[in-house]
Amino acid sequence: MSQHENLLKKIEDKTYTIGIVGLGYVGLPLMWTFHQVGMPVVGYDIDEKKIENLKKGIPYIKHLGTEMMETLANSDKADATTDFSRLDEADAILLCVPTPLDHHREPDMSYVEQTTDTVSQYLRKGQLVILESTTWPGTTEELMIPILEKNSGLKAGTDFYVAYSPEREDPGNPNFNTAKIPKVVGGHGDEALKLATAMYDTAIVETVPVSDCKSAEAVKLTENIFRSVNIALVNELKVVYEAMGIDVHEVLDAAGTKPFGFMKFTPGPGLGGHCIPIDPFYLTWKAREFEKHTRFIELAGEVNTNMPTYVVDRTMHALNTHKKAMNGSKVLVIGLAYKPDVDDMRESPTFKIFDLLKKMGAEIAYYDPFIPEVLPTREHGEYTGMQTVEWNKETVSGFDAVLISTNHSTIDYAELAEWSDCIIDTRNSMSGVKPRSENHIIKA
Repeated sequence: MSQHENLLKKIEDKTYTIGIVGLGYVGLPLMWTFHQVGMPVVGYDIDEKKIENLKKGIPYIKHLGTEMMETLANSDKADATTDFSRLDEADAILLCVPTPLDHHREPDMSYVEQTTDTVSQYLRKGQLVILESTTWPGTTEELMIPILEKNSGLKAGTDFYVAYSPEREDPGNPNFNTAKIPKVVGGHGDEALKLATAMYDTAIVETVPVSDCKSAEAVKLTENIFRSVNIALVNELKVVYEAMGIDVHEVLDAAGTKPFGFMKFTPGPGLGGHCIPIDPFYLTWKAREFEKHTRFIELAGEVNTNMPTYVVDRTMHALNTHKKAMNGSKVLVIGLAYKPDVDDMRESPTFKIFDLLKKMGAEIAYYDPFIPEVLPTREHGEYTGMQTVEWNKETVSGFDAVLISTNHSTIDYAELAEWSDCIIDTRNSMSGVKPRSENHIIKA
């Protein structure tokens, strides 16, 4: 039996160990998904606190709940470690590490490079290495494989296998978890593709093989560019329709009744999360190598990036209608998470709103039932340690304005309407509440 056939047999017998590097919003659900079907899993992370919590069954990502953590902690088929010398225990090594932008809005590949370098030090024959992080087309074969081959002395496609399969997580979405979302897979050669496809087939509802790693990388970028451009469109329409005295949400709801030729997107205060604000610019950067320009992508990025400024302008307008200046006003921002009902604050537009409000002299505070305290971030360290205010009439009514940045479903918006005289609504959260006056609820 050949090496490849032997590995396929291990997958079939569920004795094939899955190693996952990076136990965050992507890696942890992936670890759970493979564990649920009986595959042995080992998680690797440099964060000792995450590993400690995982071993004790303590949740560190709230929307994933306690059952997952307790089950993984007590399973003899799941383990977690900060010891990367144990990478040789895994038959497949899945890399789920950040791919942010740097301060020049260019790809920061340091996490991928450093992790790949670490993997290469312990790489052995027969292992499958898969990148799941979103990145520019060509990363797997142009960046990763040379590092793996140089440092290990092994040959990709002969001694070990390489593939790319983009993560498609949607944190907090009750209708889709990792197991229910089809998995796109591209391999460096036919054997790598077959091996990766067989592995994902054990746990994922459907695998979608494509011709190579580069095509799989392009799939993920295309998905997020599509969303970015369409969100920018409805954000732009919001600004235009507001000037005309038209409710953009009413327009979009009505347009959404068309059963063909229209897909509804919802405007907001700007983009957040680890994907849509970042990923499109990976293609913009790579396109320059081929002397191509991504005008739609860049224009969409400009529109979405400017939304916090529009929101703050509307906040100033709302305060003016109450004969108050922004300078010296106390503003409560509801929602630090970038989307409803999660504790994920990565790239949240609320941080930009904080910056702009402070620059104009406002005193800021936030309320978020999912984020009791601001943890350290790569770009907004000045807010580390800031804590949510309490949700009660005395506290909320003490602010000159309340700005809704994230529409958490656990918040009683009717109650908010009773407590606050000046509400700025970026999410149409107050649509079911009758305002007390013309300047009670201002849409932004």
